[in-house]
Amino acid sequence: MNFYETHILPHILNVSMKQDDMTRRRARLIPEAEGRVLEVGCGSGHNLAHYSARATELIAVEPSPKLREMTLRAAKAADRVIDLRDASAEALPLENASVDTVVTTWTLCTIADAHTALSEMRRVLKPSGRLLFAEHGRAPDEAVRKWQNRLNPLWRVIGGGCNLNRAIEQLISGAGFEIEKLDMAYEEKGPKFAAFMYEGSARRG
Repeated sequence: MNFYETHILPHILNVSMKQDDMTRRRARLIPEAEGRVLEVGCGSGHNLAHYSARATELIAVEPSPKLREMTLRAAKAADRVIDLRDASAEALPLENASVDTVVTTWTLCTIADAHTALSEMRRVLKPSGRLLFAEHGRAPDEAVRKWQNRLNPLWRVIGGGCNLNRAIEQLISGAGFEIEKLDMAYEEKGPKFAAFMYEGSARRG
């Protein structure tokens, strides 16, 4: 990681992930997590305050040292015990079929090999396990998609690898998941090229 990604980007992400619309999505989605939970790309820990007592064990992976520091502070503030690991989503340090729920929020846009990461998430899920996700990605409108494609190279540099134009539904289905619930819509605030959201759940398949 360069200086920007190590020292500046984590603070930008921490602030940008506090938006009201994201908080509302977290409040809807995260309480559904239950049992042994794996959160992939926990960032600075904004999800921690939203887990319910149904989540009996929480493991999280995050490759950024600065974001891990922020997560530990958030865990303390939320009085949440967390097993936080320095690991890549493409090589999860967990056994096959060992977790009940996988959570990913605004993470699939940034992972270098999203297909491999999703395959890893499916691997560690129990046969009855669920994937809970909230992501931004490719818009349904052609005019918006054109802007997403034009801006993506610059956006990836500014956003530390974040992609505007990934087709989240197809990525999840293509990794062998069966989507059971999916809500897609533009957020009211923010530019349309970065505001098309995917929120839902999927079964291991």
